[in-house]
Amino acid sequence: MGEPQTPVGPSGQAPVLSSSLMSDEAAAHKPRVFSGVQPTGNLHLGTYLGALRQWVDHQDERDNVFCVVDLHALTVPEEIDPADLTAKSREVAALYFAAGLNPETNIVFIQSHVRAHAELTWLLNCLTPLGWLYRMTQFKSKSDGRESVSTGLLDYPVLQAADILLYDTELVPVGEDQVQHIELTRDIATRYNQLFGDVFKLPKATVPKMGARVMGFDDPEVKMSKSIARERDRHAVHLLDPESRIKKTVMGAVTDSGQEVRFDHASPGVRNLLGIYQSLTGRPMEAIETEFEGQGYGTLKKTVLEAIMETVRPIQERYRTYADDPAQLDAVLARGAERAEAIAEPVLARAKAAVGVGR
Repeated sequence: MGEPQTPVGPSGQAPVLSSSLMSDEAAAHKPRVFSGVQPTGNLHLGTYLGALRQWVDHQDERDNVFCVVDLHALTVPEEIDPADLTAKSREVAALYFAAGLNPETNIVFIQSHVRAHAELTWLLNCLTPLGWLYRMTQFKSKSDGRESVSTGLLDYPVLQAADILLYDTELVPVGEDQVQHIELTRDIATRYNQLFGDVFKLPKATVPKMGARVMGFDDPEVKMSKSIARERDRHAVHLLDPESRIKKTVMGAVTDSGQEVRFDHASPGVRNLLGIYQSLTGRPMEAIETEFEGQGYGTLKKTVLEAIMETVRPIQERYRTYADDPAQLDAVLARGAERAEAIAEPVLARAKAAVGVGR
C-alpha cells in the first residue's frame, strides 16, 4: 500500500494536530477521509462544532466518505427502539446535508446499507487480542456499573476499524476522546499486514484545534454528550431545538458569581461560553475579550445565544427541505451506498483473498 509498517502494539501513533485537517504529505492530493456519527440521541452544538462544521469547511480539499453508523447503535440492546433507530438514522443523514455537505461531491450513506462493514469486522475480530479491547477507555466507562454488557459493546472498536479500513482511509477527523480508537485501528491493520501481506493502509487521526471539545451548559466540567442530554434538559443545545428551548439552555448556563470575561481567568462555564463564541465567529481571543470588557455574564450569554441562533436557523431551514421530501433523501442515500460499495468491495475482496477465503 506504499506506507511503511509500524510495530504492533496498543499505543499506535500520535494524532495529526491540524486546524485544516490535512497533513503535509497529503497536501499534493485530496486525501481519503472517513468519519461518522451514531444515530442515538439528538445531534447538538458540540457535534456540529467538533465534527459537522469541520467536514463542511474542508469538504473541497478531501475525498470524503461520511457514514451514519447505525450498527454501532446496537451495542446496548436494551435501549434499541427499531422504529426510532430507522428514523434517527435518516434524521442524522439529513442534518449532514443541512449542515452544508454536498451530496454530489461527498459520499454519504447509512452503515448497515453496505454489508462489507459487518463482514470485514469478522475478519478483523479473528486477529484482534481481547487485551487490546479491554484496555479501551470508552469500554471501561460505558461498562462501568453494569452487571452484564453485550459482546458488541466490547467489540465495537473493531467494527470502527472496519469502517475506516474499508475505504483505504488516510485521515480520520476525531475528538481527543476518540484518538485511542484510531490508534487501535492502526494496530489491527498493522497486525493484519504482518500476518497476511500488504492489505490495509494505516490511517491517521486528525484533531481540530477549535471546537473539538464543547462542554455542557449545565456542567462545564463535562463534555457535551447526547447520552447526558437525554437525561438533563439544559445540558446541550440540539440542532433541531426550537428557539425558546435554546434560549433557556444558554441563558441558564452555569457561570460563577464574578463578572470578569476572560479566557484565562474565568470559571469553566465562562470559558466554555467564550470558546463556543470563538468557534462560531472565528474571532481572535483578544478581540472577544475587548468586546465583553466590563459587560458582565448577562451580555455574554445574550451574545452567545445570538451567535448560536445565526448558526442553527439556516440548518433547520435546510433540514426541513429533506424532512418534507423523504423520497429525495432516500434517493441520495441509496446513491451514496452504491458509491461506498464501489470502494469497499474491492478492499474487502483483497482482505479475504489474503487470508484464503471468498471466491
